[in-house]
Amino acid sequence: MKRNETLLFGDVLRSVLRVQGLESPLNEMHLVDAWPEVVGSVAMRYTSNVFIKNQTLHVQLTSAVLRQELSMRKTVLVKQLNEKAGAQVITDIMFR
Repeated sequence: MKRNETLLFGDVLRSVLRVQGLESPLNEMHLVDAWPEVVGSVAMRYTSNVFIKNQTLHVQLTSAVLRQELSMRKTVLVKQLNEKAGAQVITDIMFR
């Protein structure tokens, strides 16, 4: 038997996920999981719902003051969250 090119398990797994259409949902899950780490525990107390739809992160907040503060940091938050997810998952954030 002749030995072929050796592949890293992570590369093979990533390829299988991409082919099966599971890479994007996995990246979205990583991004939603990164939300508390990026905004901190204080902001999480006022966060009631976080989900992604059409490359937009939707965040429901119970504090108008926090909503305004995070709106001003939206561009930075998008960049930080995408970095944590390891891919370009979202392009915008909508606070409600």
